[in-house]
This record gives sequence, structure tokens and C-alpha cells, in this order.
Amino acid sequence: MDYLESMYGMFHKVAARERIVGWYHTGPKLCQNDIVINEQLKRFTCNPVLVVIQAEPKDLGLPTEAYVEVQEVHDDGTPPIKTFEHVPSEIGAEEAEEVGVEHLLRDIKDQTAGTLSQRITDQLMGLRGLHGQLLDLQCYLHEVAEGKLPINHAVIYYIQEVLNLLPDVTSPQFVEAHNVQTNDQLMCVYMGSLVRTVIALHNLIDNKLSLQKNEKDKEKIEGIEKKGESKEEKKENKEPKDNKEGDKEKEKEKGTKK
Repeated sequence: MDYLESMYGMFHKVAARERIVGWYHTGPKLCQNDIVINEQLKRFTCNPVLVVIQAEPKDLGLPTEAYVEVQEVHDDGTPPIKTFEHVPSEIGAEEAEEVGVEHLLRDIKDQTAGTLSQRITDQLMGLRGLHGQLLDLQCYLHEVAEGKLPINHAVIYYIQEVLNLLPDVTSPQFVEAHNVQTNDQLMCVYMGSLVRTVIALHNLIDNKLSLQKNEKDKEKIEGIEKKGESKEEKKENKEPKDNKEGDKEKEKEKGTKK
């Protein structure tokens, strides 16, 4: 605690407007000594929040879980005990921090992925997270039914509320709305496929035309080079003839002199 008090004093000197709201550890789950540590931290804040951070998250969603200390009252008349209750939490940042994170994520995010593919990926990730939570809920209910865990009426109430909010999949209105939504999404996918196909064909035709043009230009250049070589050969052939004629004229002149 002496270390925490010294760190708290240094923190207060640097950031006097900020205040401590809780503490954290890297769990990855709650420990037995968390209640004792939480009691000690009440010297700095009246109701500290415990955040369990998963350094190597395996499940989908946020790698953090927030808890507060509550008094759990049992129905069998036993004395209440102190335990932790889960509270909803989210990860936020200031404007300057958000700008810095966006700049860092530009190199990581796949620029080729469109909005539709990103939306489908997000839905898939959400469904995987929901599946994991449903498995945890099923395991909890089995343990309660077997008597391994006590009955918590608040949890049972929330489960019943979730089940009551489920839509009636056999209702004609639900089936019609689902079909309309599915058809709209499939139409978007179909139109996107057609557009991509047309663009690919257009690029293929342009590529073929450019190749044909390059071949014609290459043939023209080769023809010009061949013509130049043939002219040089003709000039070389004319030069020895001129030399022979000059020799003959010299011989004739020598004969006349004699």
C-alpha cells in the first residue's frame, strides 16, 4: 500500500483533474484475493471498479470485463457475502487518441475490402460471439439444474426476457420480411458481380487492343530496320563496281600514253 500511496501522490501532481476510479489485473478471470485488494483500494475511491484484461484474448469481442463489488443475499437465510457483479463497459478514447489510432490502422486495414464484405465479416464475428455466450449460458443452466450452482433469480429473469424477445419464425409476416431482406441483399450481390464482370471484360479488351498496337508498332520498327540494312548493302555493292571502273580507265590512259 505504501507503493500505491506514493504512486497516487505522484499521479495527483501530474494530473490533478483526473481521479482514480478503480484498478485492473490480467486475470484472465476473477481471483479469490480480488475482494481483499478491492477493500484496500476503497481508501482512494469509495466504489472501485475492477477491470479484468485478457492479454491474449481467445474469444471474440472486447478483451476486457468490468466488475463492481456487491452484497449477495441468499434465499436460504445464510449471511450475505461480498462478490463481484458484472457491469457493461466500452473502450473509448479522446479525439487526439482516435486520430492517432486511425493513422496506425490505415496500414493494417484491407483497402480492397468493400463495405458489403466488411458488413458480412462483422455479422459473422458477431454470430460467433453470440454462439460462445449461448454455450456459456447453457453450461450455467446445466450446473444449476444439477445443483452445482445456486439459483440466481435475476439471471433466470434475464434469460426468460431474452427468450420472450425472440421472434416467431413461423409467422407469415416474419417470413415475408425475411424473404424481402434476403432478396434485397442477394440483388446487391448479383449487381455487384455483374459490374465486376463487365469491368473485368472491359479491362481484358483494353489489354488485348494495347497488345495488338504494340505488335504493330514492333513490326513497323522491324520493317524500317530491314529497309535500312538493305540500303546499306546496296551501297556496299556499288562501291566495288566504281573501283573496278576507275581501274579500267587508268589502264586505258596508260595504254594511250605508251
